[in-house]
Amino acid sequence: MSAITLQFPLLLAGVLFSLGLLGILVRRNILFVLMSIEIMINAAALAFVAAGSRWGQADGQVMFIMILTLAAAETSVGLALVLQLHRRFGTLDTAAAGEMRG
Repeated sequence: MSAITLQFPLLLAGVLFSLGLLGILVRRNILFVLMSIEIMINAAALAFVAAGSRWGQADGQVMFIMILTLAAAETSVGLALVLQLHRRFGTLDTAAAGEMRG
């Protein structure tokens, strides 16, 4: 049985992070932007878990739980902003988000 080296999970995390960044840069819909941010956060969590597994420490799993908490908070705040944006402007375009004031 062969063990998975550290390179493969880090490569996967890098690909996921790149896809999330590409989704932020390309998409105009705020829901897709929020999903891309979630993909980037999960890529960082995967890198922490892979590194913690490689060195036999529980620090990666602890950071994963903290990142999971951050992602939940980001999702709740992001969805509240999406609801306000849709209520005021009737669209989910990112250009309309710049017009939200006070």
